[in-house]
Amino acid sequence: MKTTVCVIGAGIVGTTCALKMQEEGYQVSLLDAAAPGCGVTATGMGHLVALDESEQELDLCLLSLRLWKEFFTEFPNVAEVSQCGTLWVAENEEQLREAHHRAQALNSRLWRAEALSGEQVQKLEPALRPGLAGGVRVFGDSVVYPPKLAHFMAQLLVKRGGKLILSKRVDALAANQLSFADGSKLQADIIIVAAGLDVARLLPEIAVFGRKGHLAITDRYPGRLSHQIVSMNYGQAAMTADALAVAANVQPRTSGQWLIGSCRQDQQTDTSLDARALGAVLQSAMTLLPCLADMQIIRAWAGMRPASPDGRPIIGPHPALAGVWLAAGHEGLGVTTAMATAHMLADQIANRAGTIDYQPYLPERFFPVRSLKYA
Repeated sequence: MKTTVCVIGAGIVGTTCALKMQEEGYQVSLLDAAAPGCGVTATGMGHLVALDESEQELDLCLLSLRLWKEFFTEFPNVAEVSQCGTLWVAENEEQLREAHHRAQALNSRLWRAEALSGEQVQKLEPALRPGLAGGVRVFGDSVVYPPKLAHFMAQLLVKRGGKLILSKRVDALAANQLSFADGSKLQADIIIVAAGLDVARLLPEIAVFGRKGHLAITDRYPGRLSHQIVSMNYGQAAMTADALAVAANVQPRTSGQWLIGSCRQDQQTDTSLDARALGAVLQSAMTLLPCLADMQIIRAWAGMRPASPDGRPIIGPHPALAGVWLAAGHEGLGVTTAMATAHMLADQIANRAGTIDYQPYLPERFFPVRSLKYA
C-alpha cells in the first residue's frame, strides 16, 4: 500500500506540492473548495524573481528558479511563460549602489545579472523616463500567468495517477483525518495544508495573516515593454501612517497588456478596492513609465497575500498535530518559491537532507518550547 497524502489548497503552492509528492511515489489527493488557481493565486502578479532581502530568501528563490527552469524546459508553452528578465530601476545614487550590489550578489550565485548606467537602462527600455540613475538587469527571471500554471499542474497530477477533489470545503482537520463541510471525512497518512489565507481558519495557532495588494491591467500595447520593471524601492518602501507601502512593479504580458503593481497594505480585512491605494500604485508606476498616463486601464482588483510574522514562509511539520505539514505564509513570493517549497517539504517528509537548510522555515519557531509535542 502506498502512503496516502492529502494536500489542502490547489493554488500554486498546493498544486506544486501535490505534484512533487506524487512523483515521490505517494498516492496524492489534491483538495480545493473551488478550482485550481482560483484563490490567492488568481489575484497575484506571477513573477519568478530572485529577491535578496536576506541570504535565506535568495537561497530559496534561486533553488526554486532553477527548478522552474527545468519544469519549463519540459513544458515550454505552459501558462504564458515569458523569460523577459527583470530590470531593477534605480532613481538615485543610493539605489544605484544597492542595484550594483545586487548584481554582484546574483552573479556570485551564478544567476546572471548586469549592472547598468542610466543611459543603458534608457536604451533597453525607451518607455522609462529619462534621467534615471541606472539599474540592474537580471536575465533569468520570468513572468507567468499563475492560474493557468496551477490548472496545468493539477491536470498533470491526475495524468500521473493523483486525484483531484474539487468543490469540497475542508471544515476541520486532525492527525490523519480531515472533515468536509458536508459532513464527510477523509483519512490520510500525511496532510499538507497549503490553503493560503484559509490556513488561519483551519489552524488558528499558525500565524498566517493577510497583506492586501492592488493591481491593474491595461489594454493591449504590444512591443512597448520588454522587461519586467521593478523599482529598487520594492520591498524597502516604508509604510505610511495608515499602513500602506508602495513600489512600482510593471510586467509585460504575452498578450501585450501591462500588469501594474504593487503595494502592501496591512490592517485590512477585505479585498474591496481602495481608490487611494490603487491611485498610489498607478502614480508610482507612472513615475517610472510616464506613457502609462495615456494607456487604458481595463480592470483593477485587490487581493490578500498570506504572510507570516517574520516574513519567511512556514514549511514543515505541525509541532502539535502528527502527520500534518504546512506550506504557508509565502506572501508575495508564492509563485517564485512554490517549487523549492515542494522539494523542501518532500525532503523533510522523507527525512533526508535538502539542498538548502530548512530550519529557518519550520513552523515550530512560532510555538513555545513547552508545546512541541511532536517536534
